[in-house]
Amino acid sequence: MKNTSAFHTEMHWRSLALLNIFRLLSNLGIFCSVFWLAYKPIAGLEEWRSFLILTGVDSVLALLFAWGVHRRRPGFEIQLSIQVAIDVLFIVGMMHLFGGLRSGIGTLLLPYLAAAGLISLGRMTLFHAAMASIALLSEQTWQIWQGNASASDYFSPAVLCVASFAVAWLAHRLARFAQASEALAEQRGIDLANLGQLNQRILQNVSDGVLVVDAKGEIRQCNEQAIRLAGMRPEGMLIHAMPVVAVALARWRANPIDSPNLIITALTRKTLRPRFVLLSNDSQGNVLVYLEDLDKLRREAQQLKLAALGRLTANLAHEIRNPLSAITHAAQLLGEEADANTLMKRLTRIIDDNSQRLEHMVKDVLELNRRDRVQMTQIKLADWLDIFVEEFKLQEEIHAVLALDCPAEAEIRFDPGHLHQVMWNLARNGWRYCQKKDGSLSFRVWSESQYWLIDVVNDGPTVAPDAQTQLFEPFFTTETKGTGLGLYIAREICAANGAVLEYIAPPLGGVCFRIIFGYIHRQDAVLPYESPV
Repeated sequence: MKNTSAFHTEMHWRSLALLNIFRLLSNLGIFCSVFWLAYKPIAGLEEWRSFLILTGVDSVLALLFAWGVHRRRPGFEIQLSIQVAIDVLFIVGMMHLFGGLRSGIGTLLLPYLAAAGLISLGRMTLFHAAMASIALLSEQTWQIWQGNASASDYFSPAVLCVASFAVAWLAHRLARFAQASEALAEQRGIDLANLGQLNQRILQNVSDGVLVVDAKGEIRQCNEQAIRLAGMRPEGMLIHAMPVVAVALARWRANPIDSPNLIITALTRKTLRPRFVLLSNDSQGNVLVYLEDLDKLRREAQQLKLAALGRLTANLAHEIRNPLSAITHAAQLLGEEADANTLMKRLTRIIDDNSQRLEHMVKDVLELNRRDRVQMTQIKLADWLDIFVEEFKLQEEIHAVLALDCPAEAEIRFDPGHLHQVMWNLARNGWRYCQKKDGSLSFRVWSESQYWLIDVVNDGPTVAPDAQTQLFEPFFTTETKGTGLGLYIAREICAANGAVLEYIAPPLGGVCFRIIFGYIHRQDAVLPYESPV
């Protein structure tokens, strides 16, 4: 973009070119008027020759001025002063040929002076008026010297001189006003541009997803957070891009008083709270849609809760474990002495089971405090998974075939101990709920968009839709003996290693947990499920 001074200079040169065109057209008009329409033709041949020479010279000079304007040489102020001086001499000369000031040609000086004053922004207007006044008074003095006028005839030239200075002053004021208006408009433009950038920055940095939807339901604008929540860039019609939001918007337009219900996006399975704000007084007009990520708020609340719980458990771990050990040991002694008492055995088993559960819960919470101690190394998944599957089958006493599909070139950066803990948790949960046949539990490694992914798939019952949003919440479990921390800890460990753990609902049934390695900094949606080839 050109700077302001260059822009002004270019506008000045254009105005000067227009003034030069006006000069040529004026010469043509004067020539035609004298040749065909003059009420008093030039009487003598000498005067006619002088008229032709004067118009010809001024026209040739106008062409030279056009070349100078094109070449931008000499400078603007010099060219303008020279052109005004030539115009003054031409008009005064024409006035002399037609009998002096009484011919009325002298008034042609006024538009030239006004135009020159506006072009120069009032800097040279008084100088130009002075040149015109000197020329007029000189011509009148010459008429008196030749005996064609008397000294009392100075009144008319003096009035024209005063008019020249008045026009010059008016042009000066108008030029200053135009300059101030131009500066104000330029400043307003800068302010609007800054305001637009500020609004764009606020729109992109706001924590909620933002959509601008017009009266026809077309998406006009969106921010990055809305793209992340939708799993795609919302474009075109809202009903096609985000149908659940379109339905909620339609209900709100019908009854703006009711609060919109929570919605779940199709691709990312995120729970959102929509909020609609009218951009006009018409309820059917443009609407600003805010999408609040309730999952994010829930995670932040969980982080605060678990942080407090972790600190509490870390401080009281010793005091908690000592009584637990005493209770467990006492239960074992009671169980050994109650050989014939089945009720006593059952009660001691209940004590032992709940003590173990409480011990496991304390260990899980303590593990959360150590999740940031990551030692990431390069892991070749093909070799690592072969060893892991054999170890898992041996440990869990599994005789069925576990399907494994992993490219030889698959390599990731992850803490080996953390990867073992996460995969063991996912594999154990998968085997627990699957049909326990050959291929009921499978591991598939594949790549998408330069990221390696692991799908742990089992053919067990699908997760209920209302429970899918709670799978990774701490202390959420469907078992009576579970702590509800396994999946939450697994996802936190993946996040600490720069990966994402997500639940995917396969279209043909079953359960799939997916780890996307190196994906933690991306804001895109979860990749859709693809069945193994």
